[in-house]
Amino acid sequence: MPETATSVDPRRWKALIFIALAQLMVVLDATIVNIALPSAQADLGISDANRQWVITAYALAFGGLLLFGGRVADLFGRKRTFIIGLVGFAAASALGGAAANQGMLLGARALQGVFGALLAPAALSLLAVTFTEAKERAKAFGIFGAIAGGGGAVGLILGGVLTEYMDWRWTFFVNIPFAVVAATGAVLVIREPADSRNPSRLDVPGVILATLGLVSLVYGFTRAESDGWLAGPTLGLFAAAAVLLLAFVLVESKVKAPLLPLRVVSERNRAGVYASLGLAIIGMFGLFLFLTYYLQIVKGYTPVATGLAFLPMIAGMITGSTQIGARLMTRVRPRLLMAPGFVVAALGMLVLTQIDLDTSYPALILPAFLLLGLGMGTAFMPAMSLSTHGVQPRDAGVASAMVNTSQQVGGAIGTALLNTIAASATSAYAASHAAGAPSRDLLKLQSMVHGYSTAIWWAVGILLLAAAIAFTLVNTGHQGGGSPVASSGDGETADAAAGDEVPVPVMAH
Repeated sequence: MPETATSVDPRRWKALIFIALAQLMVVLDATIVNIALPSAQADLGISDANRQWVITAYALAFGGLLLFGGRVADLFGRKRTFIIGLVGFAAASALGGAAANQGMLLGARALQGVFGALLAPAALSLLAVTFTEAKERAKAFGIFGAIAGGGGAVGLILGGVLTEYMDWRWTFFVNIPFAVVAATGAVLVIREPADSRNPSRLDVPGVILATLGLVSLVYGFTRAESDGWLAGPTLGLFAAAAVLLLAFVLVESKVKAPLLPLRVVSERNRAGVYASLGLAIIGMFGLFLFLTYYLQIVKGYTPVATGLAFLPMIAGMITGSTQIGARLMTRVRPRLLMAPGFVVAALGMLVLTQIDLDTSYPALILPAFLLLGLGMGTAFMPAMSLSTHGVQPRDAGVASAMVNTSQQVGGAIGTALLNTIAASATSAYAASHAAGAPSRDLLKLQSMVHGYSTAIWWAVGILLLAAAIAFTLVNTGHQGGGSPVASSGDGETADAAAGDEVPVPVMAH
């Protein structure tokens, strides 16, 4: 193995600080704008029909370009891509904060998505090639997993504080100091192994097919939420996504230097991680949205109080990730952490199906949040690590992009799917109970809670499916020995080491 693959970077833990800070900024941005959206809509005169584009413009650019961003990181260098992503994200955030009209805000959100698609896979792949010793890798990914899991809820808190006490524009401006500190630290501290790049020519047809396919898929679910699942545009977008993504797979199997080497996703352990993590995010994204509305509209919480109500979930995620997942990852098989973690999270969801108009936060919501946090934190940590465990350094960027893609696409699908389910259940409840309702306002709240509860039942099932997939597909041993990053040879050789009885010996969200 080359010296660069085994040498230990003395500044690696300092590098982790800046990599984690960048990841926190990206994850925060996924939820912080949700809290500020009503204020921004009123200030800029955005219509109800167009307000969703503040979220969708970001999701389309981010989800559609993630694979491209991962390949760019592999080709041109992860550190360079990481810094460009940070600078671009900060500039786009400044543009969003200064937005004078709807078009300017939507353009800024799309730009944030573009640079986020460069930044996110570069951050995770830097982590993968920087921490190659098993115990250190477990600790580093534990910290990273806690940030990835808890950052969304932190965004709800920060968004509430900034919106309530300052101005919605600060939910954009707050990204700038994050980016400046992370970029400065990256220049001074981060060192990328010299032999970890993939110098192969960029696969332009793959970029076009993957980007259009993922954009069609994400946009299809967005249209399903507004137009219905059987509407012509919705079905057309889903059909286009299927054709484009199938063509992408065929192209990738033929070209010499594919955008997504099929060896990255064909290995059962990584396939299990991508599928189970995407499903888990489907359940979690919908939950954040429902509970935000439930706490504010039904329970009457302020934006700040709503954010603070999510703190126990954050604490549970950090505890599950750093104290359970990271400590056990080097001794316990990943599936024995991931599957039980998703089951525990499903139990938390199951508790939340019992919400009502007068539900007590300490008696029901608090224990549910703790279960959700502990379960997701425990499952996320080995999943994030295993997503790049077993690929060569030259493929680390695209493997990282795949786990980000599964989360981003999962989030978009989850929001649209569960929102549609909740809206249908709400309408059906209101129609069937209209005759005996004591008041219209009470019926509206009861219908809303019924809709949320119905959607959360679906989330329970989705999390249990994620657990089943993780337990069935992820069969590698614990990650307690050898180097997790492959240094040479083809991907199939490295993947062959991922047997059922032993940890992966020489391998790399």
